[in-house]
Amino acid sequence: MSRVINETIKIIPLGGVGEIGKNMYVVEVDEDLFIIDSGLMFPEEEMYGIDIVIPDFSYLEANKEKVKAIFLTHGHDDAIGSLPYLLEKVKAPVYGSKLTVALAKAGLKEYGFKERVKFYVVHEKSNMKFDSVNVTFFQTTHSIPDSLGIAIHTSEGAIVHTGEFKFDQSAKGAYASNIGKMAKIGEKGVFLLLSDSTEAERPGHTTSESVVENHVASSFNNAKGRIIVTCYASNLIRIQQVFDAATKAGRKVAVIGEAVEKVVNVASRLEYLTYDDETRIELSEISEYRDDEVVIILSGTHDEPFKVMESMANQTHEAINIQQGDTVLITFTPSPGMEVYLYRSVNELARAGANVLTASKNVHVSGHGSQEDLKMMMNLMKPKYFMPIQGEYRHLITHARIAEDMNIPRSNIFIADKGDIVEYNAGKMKMSGRIQTGNILIDGKGVGDVGNIVLRDRRLLSQDGVLLVVVTLNRKTKTIAAGPEVISRGFVYVRESEKLMEESTTLVRSIVEKNVENRTFDWSSIKQEIRDSLNHLLYTKTKRRPMILPIIMEV
Repeated sequence: MSRVINETIKIIPLGGVGEIGKNMYVVEVDEDLFIIDSGLMFPEEEMYGIDIVIPDFSYLEANKEKVKAIFLTHGHDDAIGSLPYLLEKVKAPVYGSKLTVALAKAGLKEYGFKERVKFYVVHEKSNMKFDSVNVTFFQTTHSIPDSLGIAIHTSEGAIVHTGEFKFDQSAKGAYASNIGKMAKIGEKGVFLLLSDSTEAERPGHTTSESVVENHVASSFNNAKGRIIVTCYASNLIRIQQVFDAATKAGRKVAVIGEAVEKVVNVASRLEYLTYDDETRIELSEISEYRDDEVVIILSGTHDEPFKVMESMANQTHEAINIQQGDTVLITFTPSPGMEVYLYRSVNELARAGANVLTASKNVHVSGHGSQEDLKMMMNLMKPKYFMPIQGEYRHLITHARIAEDMNIPRSNIFIADKGDIVEYNAGKMKMSGRIQTGNILIDGKGVGDVGNIVLRDRRLLSQDGVLLVVVTLNRKTKTIAAGPEVISRGFVYVRESEKLMEESTTLVRSIVEKNVENRTFDWSSIKQEIRDSLNHLLYTKTKRRPMILPIIMEV
């Protein structure tokens, strides 16, 4: 419990609800503001050219004087990926476990962040005291070690954020859940539970990691040539399993990918990833060993593993390519929308002569809890109020129904969208309004400079291409000095559409000549007429609508 009586409590999700990734939640207690996670999301298919998506920090920037702390639940990009962008707007101390803090610091260094940031390493025995609340932590099981749940203790009870979790009885050490600590928090009284919903639609318990460990070990025993293991760079438990299996099989391990190298280097330095020094080799050393002595970990984020697999299968990878007799072990389940990339990669690998092994459809090993895990968390915490988080909207709805089945009243369950304010005041919890929020798109070094209009243009370019119309005018003689020249990019192949290009050129010439005969003529009106007339002609002939860009110069 808090040492003071708290009058107002607000919960505002800025990301992580109605979507997978980009986790960020604001907890306001009286005049103090706490941030839980600062994650990123990888772009959807229609976000052409976008690198990553981060939350909108406008509300935090407007209230930066109230921000007391940033708490990080674990070291994945969906929890720490937007931290450099946040710290440019808000100056606040950052709290996280030893590994999470180390990965967050590595991310700041990679970004080129120069300012000093106060980092505090916490663990499940830590008790952080603030003016309005106390904050404690409990260890959870996830695909990365040192993952924490967070309990913000108010005078009404604890606000508990589970982080990303599952229950795995075979998990040990930094991967194990502290169920006893969770039960103690529940016994003292949980006011509000914010719980991970990613696998809320999946019945039963999430399969134990020991099942995959056995699958990896048996694959290593049966492979005759090189073994190439694909996984996400964030899945540290899978990487540990590969190193363990390689050691038992007497093989050496090399890794491909900047993201996995960063994670492996940080985790091994802190001894969260353990292996003998002689087990790991550089890619350049592979040729020094027989094929049956080598394991390659191919990893990355989002769609990177698929792209690397395809380039290796097509013999275009800069370092290593697929050869007859290779065994490719795909250990991850693709996220929604990525299945097509996986099947295409498997086909290319098989065509190149590799033996491709994927996880059985009956074995789904995730870092997130399924329905029985979610029920167990509710039973441990016994919350008065409940808010499903971290999942698409259908996941949140399903999780809410599970909470109802666990006898949490429907009136005490809040399904919030990004920007919704869930407020407790005068003994009542309710939706009290909204703040303006959304997505900030990162393209290269540009932060937020690509919006809906730019994305619309990119979508149009991807669909029907672009047509450039270049004309040079002599204003004094009112004649065309050069052109018109019609240039097609992504619209039609010019050599096979000469007649269409000639018609377009003739149309543009007639429009320009007609306009320049006037005593005064306006550039913008000529351009608009060219667009309208060409658009009509091209759609009539091709049923396509390319982007038309008239360029008029004057000499």
